[in-house]
Amino acid sequence: MGRRERKKAATRQALADAALRLFLERGYDAVGVRDIAEAADVSVTTLFKHFPDGKEALVFDEDADREAALVAAVRDRPVGQTVLQALRGLLHEERSRQVRTDPGFTDFLRLVDTTPPLREYGRRMWLRHENALAAAIADDAGLPADDPGCQALAHFALDAVALVHGRPDAETALDRVFVLLESGWSGMTGPGDAGGRER
Repeated sequence: MGRRERKKAATRQALADAALRLFLERGYDAVGVRDIAEAADVSVTTLFKHFPDGKEALVFDEDADREAALVAAVRDRPVGQTVLQALRGLLHEERSRQVRTDPGFTDFLRLVDTTPPLREYGRRMWLRHENALAAAIADDAGLPADDPGCQALAHFALDAVALVHGRPDAETALDRVFVLLESGWSGMTGPGDAGGRER
């Protein structure tokens, strides 16, 4: 990375750090883009050059590499590992790493959980990777890129993160969602139980 790229990355990180700190201190609604720009010692114009989507995008700055990681999980998984096992492993590892290495991760989750615009933005941001993941799954399976089954699998695998978000048993809940995706409803119920009354 050259000097110019390093400077841009440092400015972007300073803006994201300032935004998160101010949101946690004052609350999301009490902080404007001008406050964030001033805290990072840049102009509002510079802020929007780095974050054209506005305030919400500042909170989710680390999203840039997620799509590549999701596609790589499908394409580069070990022989014998299913697509869903690879995706479940990636999502577990990512969550575990954040909890382990970021002391502010719990505060970040609380901020998102208690701020509807951030919660909705985070959900939209995560699901926008759906098409790239669906294409990777279809390519791996030798199916057409627009195969509805691959699209559904990508959609529900990604949406699993939002479904378990904020739960005290998030790791176990994520596993349960992936068991359903891998095995269908019969995998969620006991032997001889079709999940409902006999008709």
